[in-house]
Amino acid sequence: QVQLVESGGGLVQAGDSLRLSCTASGRTFRVYAMGWFRQAPGKERELVATINRSGGTTYYADSVKGRFAISRDNAKNMVYLGMNSLKPEDTAVYYCAADAWDRASPRNAQEYDYWGQGTQVTVSS
Repeated sequence: QVQLVESGGGLVQAGDSLRLSCTASGRTFRVYAMGWFRQAPGKERELVATINRSGGTTYYADSVKGRFAISRDNAKNMVYLGMNSLKPEDTAVYYCAADAWDRASPRNAQEYDYWGQGTQVTVSS
């Protein structure tokens, strides 16, 4: 099993920045791609960004491209999401997720095997 714990969420104003962190523990040798998803009240969970195991390939949803940056430190079993120029529509619970089967470019929630408990990000206008 792999355990994921997110941190770094909070209440900020529009235009501010935040950095979310996700710490993986347990059988981390099983962790391949990592992803950040978010879910706003009354909406479906949506993909924010993904990063492959080496960190060399990333993917971003159009809504965050140019504002968010995903990165990982495999030596520390950590993945990060830097968020700049935050907007009220970025308000959501943000989840860290891990692919344990080395899937090619996982972008759907169903392709991730382990999930954190989520961290709330609230952006006020």
